[in-house]
Amino acid sequence: MAKHILVIGGTRYFGKLLVQRLLRAGHQVSIATRGYAPDPFGGRITRIRVDRRNEHAMRNAFRDCRYDIVYDQMCYSPLDAAISTRVFAGKVGRYVMSSTIDAYREAVPTADGIYREADLPVLARRIDTGYPWHDPARAVESYVAGKVQAEAYLVRDGSLPLATVRLAHVLGGPEDFTGRLAHYVDLVRAGAPLHYTNAAARVSFMEAAGAADFLLWAGMQDFRGAVNAADDGALSAFELHARVARVLDAPAAATRVAAQAPGQLSPFDFATPLALDTTRARALGYRFGHTDDWLDDAIRHHDLAFV
Repeated sequence: MAKHILVIGGTRYFGKLLVQRLLRAGHQVSIATRGYAPDPFGGRITRIRVDRRNEHAMRNAFRDCRYDIVYDQMCYSPLDAAISTRVFAGKVGRYVMSSTIDAYREAVPTADGIYREADLPVLARRIDTGYPWHDPARAVESYVAGKVQAEAYLVRDGSLPLATVRLAHVLGGPEDFTGRLAHYVDLVRAGAPLHYTNAAARVSFMEAAGAADFLLWAGMQDFRGAVNAADDGALSAFELHARVARVLDAPAAATRVAAQAPGQLSPFDFATPLALDTTRARALGYRFGHTDDWLDDAIRHHDLAFV
């Protein structure tokens, strides 16, 4: 059955892929953005131009709206979460917040470096509404704490039918704007050494298309609470660099450094493992792929961009 769906965000990377999948499935889709980024959807969607961080504007934009599902790709702080509760309470059948594996960096380290949903007790998280969350100069440093506190706010408030998707690090695709996989391609092609801290500190990954597939699936389910999403085949920064070198048939130079070495560490380089346990999603019926299914192609794509 076709659903009326709102995607907050949805104009770039896997958010755009999610919208494509929703349209392909026959749903009625609206996207809410500030209107600065173009999208390829033409007349197939409804566009709502609004500043997600402006509560007055959000109330006006969604005053008379009802949605079966809201996908919130842009909930970055407890202030954003508070706006959502006041704007959408009683107006949505399901509210799916996109979160991140990095949220577990605020959890107590596990013995095996593998994190289950319960390892991040958001109800115990302090919520700091006085922090300048909307200060652009603090966007990077506040990202992880903002995601955790946003989820904590939504859970404590309880007015939205909430599912929180904690996605593994997303790689690949023609619109990968993060530069994280490209960093390793550039190192190998330049013949520069990788500086790493722990060759065994594996982290979890997903392809952009896989992230969109999982979000689509999660929106159509009825479970509540947090769920992890990650492909099998976690890799450390050291192993990812070696994989890039192998795919490109180039030497892989690497040098171990102290964990606190400033300015030397590459993306996904952690002192300890940070991998996701996906038992809950699997028990709910989802089947993940493996990084071997797509990583080499993603590496080759970035190599072509390098050339």
